[in-house]
Amino acid sequence: MKAMPQDWAGGLEPELDGQILPGRPEDPEMRESASIWLFEENGAFAFPRIGLEAQGAVWDRHRYDGNFAFPDGRILRLSKRAPTLPSDTGVLGAGGLRFECLEPFRKWRVRLDDEAYDSRVEEQIAGRFRVFADSEVDPALRKVPVKFEVEIEMATPGWTQDLRPDKLVGMTEAERTDAGLMGFGWRVEHTYRGEGEFTVDGETRSFRAVGNRIHRQSVRPMGAFRGHCWQAAVFPDGRAFGYCAYPPREDGSTYNEGYIYQDGRMYAARATKVPFLRNVMPRGDDVSLELESELGITRIEGVTTLGTFHVGNPGVNGMTNNQGGARYTWDGQSTYGMIERSSPAELCKIVV
Repeated sequence: MKAMPQDWAGGLEPELDGQILPGRPEDPEMRESASIWLFEENGAFAFPRIGLEAQGAVWDRHRYDGNFAFPDGRILRLSKRAPTLPSDTGVLGAGGLRFECLEPFRKWRVRLDDEAYDSRVEEQIAGRFRVFADSEVDPALRKVPVKFEVEIEMATPGWTQDLRPDKLVGMTEAERTDAGLMGFGWRVEHTYRGEGEFTVDGETRSFRAVGNRIHRQSVRPMGAFRGHCWQAAVFPDGRAFGYCAYPPREDGSTYNEGYIYQDGRMYAARATKVPFLRNVMPRGDDVSLELESELGITRIEGVTTLGTFHVGNPGVNGMTNNQGGARYTWDGQSTYGMIERSSPAELCKIVV
């Protein structure tokens, strides 16, 4: 596997990241999505996915979601639809959430000013804390105001999945199915560093953070979704990694792609050790991984922390979904980074 060239746009058109869809797309399944995973650099709190989904079928009211996690197991969660913000200002947003491109593929600003439901990760695992847009929510749940603003600067070049029509030529049926799960269109992912302010419980704190951000415009047929494992992080010396893998099919084939960023170069990689979701537990699950690249086998240790769970998530075919963080260690250096996993419930063991 050869090193990929240094390219902040990851092979996409340099201006594409800043081009927000100007209005309702013709295809009702077409969507534009932006999301961040944010970890306070010392693990004091995390936002394990703040995301917005703008879909053609419901263009006037975009859906957005927010997860907030704390080391003691406290969880804040919001999921709702709200009036779409005008995109002619370079903003992708709805209600209290705004994603703003400051410099394509290099700098973004994200702001949220809203309310979130307050509970604990153990309640999520037990199925007693369920908050999904378009679903009824327990009226007894407590709401708290939550607000943040963060400016992020990309720490790694773009890792892209360019699956626009001309890139699908020559794919097998299985390859096209997995391409659809990633999205027929384009997707870009970066690790980043950021600074901002976070207000909760009436207290405002400044923070420095690391994390992961994604921007995509695509159609995603999810009927064949069978689970996944997705991990990424950036380390203090600038090294980084990211990958996504699906469980193998009966014929042994699967989607499994990623990268290692080291010494200013991007190396294509694939995971040879994948910690698919099997233990549903608040923290402490071993999520160590191995990546194979031109550099050889890279081993990265990982232990879950700052996690959130969605048991029977309607957005992933009713599977159990884990969106959270991990403390990763690579050659003695440690950092916080993201992990998202989903598996059929019958493969998962609840450990509380």
